[in-house]
Order: sequence, then C-alpha cells, then structure tokens
Amino acid sequence: MPPKFDPNAIHYVYLRVVGGEVGATSSLAPKIGPLGLSPKKVGDDIAKATQSWKGLKITVELKIQNRQAQVTVVPSAASLIIQALKEPQRDRKKVKHVQHSGNITLDDIIGIARKMRERSGARYLSGTCKEILGTAQSVGCTIDGQAPHDVIDGINSG
Repeated sequence: MPPKFDPNAIHYVYLRVVGGEVGATSSLAPKIGPLGLSPKKVGDDIAKATQSWKGLKITVELKIQNRQAQVTVVPSAASLIIQALKEPQRDRKKVKHVQHSGNITLDDIIGIARKMRERSGARYLSGTCKEILGTAQSVGCTIDGQAPHDVIDGINSG
C-alpha cells in the first residue's frame, strides 16, 4: 500500500499548454489526479492564467498544497520573443506553419534576457542576451533590421 498522502506537502507539476485554451483533461488526470485535484477545475484555472498568451505554447507551473492548485506561467525564450513581435492572435487549428518574420529592438532582447536571467546557463547578462538572440534566429525574426547572428558578432567584438 502506498504511503499516506500528506496534505501540507507542496508538489510542483510542470505542464506545456496552449495559452488561453482548456487543455485535455485526459492529459492532466494522471499528473494531478493522485494529488486529489479535479482535472477539469485545474484546466479552467490554467486557461484563465494563460489568457494573455493566447495561441502560444507555454509552460505552466502548478504549485499544489492542501488540495489547492496555484497556477504560475513560466514563459520560454521563444514565446517571449513571439509575444514581443506583437503579432495578431491566430487560431492555431486553422493557421499552420507561421513565419515570424517581424522586427524587434535590442532593448526588447535585453528585457527578455533580464526575465530569463535566473533560468539561463550563462554567467553574465551578455551571455543570456546571446542565448535569446540564438532563439530569435531560430524563430526567424530580425533585431533592429539586422540578422540575429550579426548582433551576436557585435556583442562578441565588444
């Protein structure tokens, strides 16, 4: 028999969801069902918390204590860049393979790097900026009209 469930223990569950949408409860149930939570109610809470990230895939942290789930959005670098591009919201079921060919400023990159700083593997903020610029290159956008790799070369040369 498994050990008795401690209601005061804090459990963290990380999920990857589409912002603003109620995810499939079948994917939530095996993760939070054993902790005594209703997957439907938690799915509604996640949809409410991710409303500003509508249509983007986003990571969500559930802090579960006393059979209460607290939802926190943990944005990735790619989703922060796509949000900085200020593209119109899209219906992900109808529009596929979107090219993010917009232009963002270096100040936006530095702001994103500051948000991502504690989760970065870099030692300095310049290294975190380079990580974000690499992500911007894979997303397909430009920085102040330049290719992201040219900006990385500029940071390397000082």
